Parts: sequence; C-alpha cells; structure tokens
Amino acid sequence: MAKTIRWGILATGWIADLFVKDLIHAGHSVAAVGSRAQESADRFAKTFGIATAHGNYEALVADPNVDIIYIATPHPQHVSAAKLALNAGKHILVEKPFTLNAGEAAEIVDLARAKGLVVLEAMWTRFLPHMRRIREIIADGTIGEVRSITADHRQKLPDDPKHRLNALDLGGGALLDLGIYPISFAWDILGKPASIKATATFRDTGADAQVATLFHYASGAIATTLSSSDSAGPNRASVVGTKGRIEIDRVWYAPTTFRVYDNENNVLETFDGSIEARGMQFQAQEAERLITGGLIAGQIMPPSQSVDIMAALDEVRRQIGLRYPGEK
Repeated sequence: MAKTIRWGILATGWIADLFVKDLIHAGHSVAAVGSRAQESADRFAKTFGIATAHGNYEALVADPNVDIIYIATPHPQHVSAAKLALNAGKHILVEKPFTLNAGEAAEIVDLARAKGLVVLEAMWTRFLPHMRRIREIIADGTIGEVRSITADHRQKLPDDPKHRLNALDLGGGALLDLGIYPISFAWDILGKPASIKATATFRDTGADAQVATLFHYASGAIATTLSSSDSAGPNRASVVGTKGRIEIDRVWYAPTTFRVYDNENNVLETFDGSIEARGMQFQAQEAERLITGGLIAGQIMPPSQSVDIMAALDEVRRQIGLRYPGEK
C-alpha cells in the first residue's frame, strides 16, 4: 500500500482555505497548519478538523507528522518560507506567483534539487482536466501547428490603496496576481518565447492596473495576454492552429468547457470540464505522485520552467518600469 502523504499548511489566508477544502474533499491527509499567530492556526484547524495547529512556521516545518508543506503566504514571503521548509527536509508546493523574481525562484529550485526534495509551483490551472485534454489535442496534431494564443485575466478588484493587491511592498498589481495565469498558459503551450514586448497602466500606488504582453516565438507563433485589476473582462482563451482552433469558455483558467473547430468551423469536439470542488486537488495529486515516485520534477510544471517564467515576468517589469521595494 502506498504511503499516505501528510500535508502541512503554511499560512491561513483565503487561498489556503480554498486549497484545504479541495484537499479534504478529495480525501487527502491534512496533518497540521501553521500561522504566525496561534489564534489563527487554532481557528483554521478547528474549521477544517486538522489535528495540529502551530503558532509559528518553524514549528510547522519541524513537525514529524508532515511530509509536504503548502506555502500560502503572500508571494514576497515565498522564498523565506520555502527555504525554511526545504531546510527542514520537507517537500513544498508553492503558491503562484512562485516568487517575486527569477533570482528568488532559482534559490528555491537550487536548494530543493540539492536536497532531493520536490518543489512544485501551485499553478493549479495546468493540472485541471480540460487543460490536460487541450495538451493532448495539440500533441495529436488535431489543430495543426499552433500559430497564436490569446488569453485574458481581467477582474474588478478593490481600489483601496491599502489593499494587498495595490501595495507594491506586498508585490501587488495585475501582473503577478492575474497576469501569471495567461502568461503561464502561453508558456505551457508554446514554451519559451524568442522575444517579449509589454505595456502597462498604473494605479496611484505605483502598482500595475493593466498589463498587456506580446510573446513572439521562433516558430513564428504569437501569444497575446491582457490582465487587469481595475476592470472585469470576458476571461476566455483560444489556441489557433493551421488546421483548426480551440476556444475555451469563461472562466478559462478554472474548470470549464471548450470546443475544437476545424478551419470550416465544424465542431470536432466539445469538452465539459465541470468537476466537483474548485479543482485545486489536482496539483496536490501531482505533488504526491512525484513524492511517491521518487521524482523531484514532472513534465506539467517543472521547477526550471517556474524559474524561466519568473525571468519573463522580470523582463515584462523591466519594460513597464515596475520594481518592488527591497528587491536586490
């Protein structure tokens, strides 16, 4: 019988709530939670029936009943939390965006590799059933050679300048919170671009409110993304090839439906991606698969790609003139 992988949850915010709900729904083992305040840890543990609540992160990563740590802090704190867990011998699943920049991402990945531990970016979209099927369709050549990708992630989020999403010192802004989704999607399908162009508009706080990117590839393919935190968009995506196209419905980065068309606009396939729960359990399944298989990297979201994507985001920020306080 395969060993049960025991999860520890580092931080108790909104995203941790969502993840643990899906973990429990799918039958995974959540052994402990850690917070900077004992009260928060106790409250979270009581809500989800978790046996152990730690009042600091150090105690959580030292817990012998935990095999893997889910890091759910704001992204400026990912690198310190990841190092803490890895140095304690724990595998890690790190919320996206993986870090603030590529330098931090490389630090985490290099440390995990040196210790022989799993590090996986929690880009949950990649592990969803409809995304797995889309990759299969493209690999089978159904739509021919991919020529373009379009994807948007636009939400009307709080305008409060004190809100985390608008605070530069917390890594706020549209790019890292929202743009990471369509940019990672383009990378998933087409890989590393040959060139990047970007433009943006900003809030009064200095945080980016809208970011548009144009990726050009050696094959001649082009990917365009648009992300915004000050206006709601359709949140759809498409992949167009020489023989047909895939149109992904709203909301493309969550469990949803899509259709495959040929060049005469005939529907070749309709996929219903609706599932129970939110769908965050699939990334947990991948992490557990790697651990039980004695692997430290998979093909769907390899650690090296998380570093490369952060480097692309660094280039986008360079072009739009966005720098976070305290960056090296």
